[in-house]
Amino acid sequence: MTDQDSRRANPTEHAFENTLLWKIKVWLQFTGWLLYIANFVAVILMLLLAAIGSWIGIWPVILVWLPLALAAVLAINLCFDIATVRYDLRPREPLPAARTGMNAFDLMRARVSCRSFQSRGLTPEHLAELNNVAAKQCAPDNLLGRHPIRFEYIAAPLTVWPTVGCREFLVAIAPAKYNRLAVIDVGRSLQKVVLHLARMGLSTCWIGPGADQNSIIHHLGDRFAPARDHVICVCAVGYASRFKPLALRAMQRSQRKRLPLVELFFEDPSFSKPLNTTAMPFDGFKRCYEVCQWSPSSYNWQTTRCAAVTEQVEGVETLIRFDFGANTQSKFYAAVAVGIWCANWETGCHAIDQKGHFQVLSKDARNIEAAPELPRYDISWIVEETAT
Repeated sequence: MTDQDSRRANPTEHAFENTLLWKIKVWLQFTGWLLYIANFVAVILMLLLAAIGSWIGIWPVILVWLPLALAAVLAINLCFDIATVRYDLRPREPLPAARTGMNAFDLMRARVSCRSFQSRGLTPEHLAELNNVAAKQCAPDNLLGRHPIRFEYIAAPLTVWPTVGCREFLVAIAPAKYNRLAVIDVGRSLQKVVLHLARMGLSTCWIGPGADQNSIIHHLGDRFAPARDHVICVCAVGYASRFKPLALRAMQRSQRKRLPLVELFFEDPSFSKPLNTTAMPFDGFKRCYEVCQWSPSSYNWQTTRCAAVTEQVEGVETLIRFDFGANTQSKFYAAVAVGIWCANWETGCHAIDQKGHFQVLSKDARNIEAAPELPRYDISWIVEETAT
């Protein structure tokens, strides 16, 4: 992702980017030590509380022994995390099982961002399948737009945050000259790769602003040309590990929240009336709404919105399309998120035999008199026929 998109996502952070504290934070972040700082600080605070409690001389159980016990537990956990994750002193973990029998919706819900990977590399069979599906999804016939995109495989410890342990990545590259549909294609195509890998049992993690561009370009070597290429994001690929720092566990729990459907789907192109997804004629799409709701997005901001469009056909309200767009002016991270929604929506529709296709419509073709500036329109799913 670009620095401009990262600034929009975290304006407060970037206000301090030239300070010494910021530089220390970035160094700790990209050397991997930042993940252990919170635990270390908690140990120090518990010890300070115990010291103050001892000096006060009252309630020793609460003010002395309890903080000391907590400090001991946190210190042991800190040492364990550093040994097992930072220095890879852990037993060899088994390969995960494939999810061959799982339906498409359960697969999309089961797939979550992996923050800690095993130190082993992909098996030759898995690596070959990864390269095959990546090439397939980048083929011109599988894209929405006309601008080429590609996924480059890298086997190297890229400088990324906050994922730990991963040594294999797919780097998503679009043309240097900006084209929004190409960025949407990156999101859609890479998400289809991610879902394919999830069925194989592999784990993945989308990384946008948390990836160091210089590290990526260095490892790409002559496969990257600045005049021709633009790195959109990377995707870590590997086998999930049970061992992960305490800070990562807390981070993952905080990200297991999503906006309700009524804030994401709307019944009119002005995005003013929430969509009742259980009412006719919208109920036929079932869990397609749910898997879009739970799709990944940069910083978990959920910037994509969808409006259903109907018209009267012989006196019957008929669903003709869904319009997808972003509720921010972001050029990159929100466009990728729209593409991820498209992949999940398309996969869900295929699973329940809802016929349709994506198409970018002109303002006249959409026949909308007062389209809002935000959410901005990106693409439509044209309903071809409804499964009975």
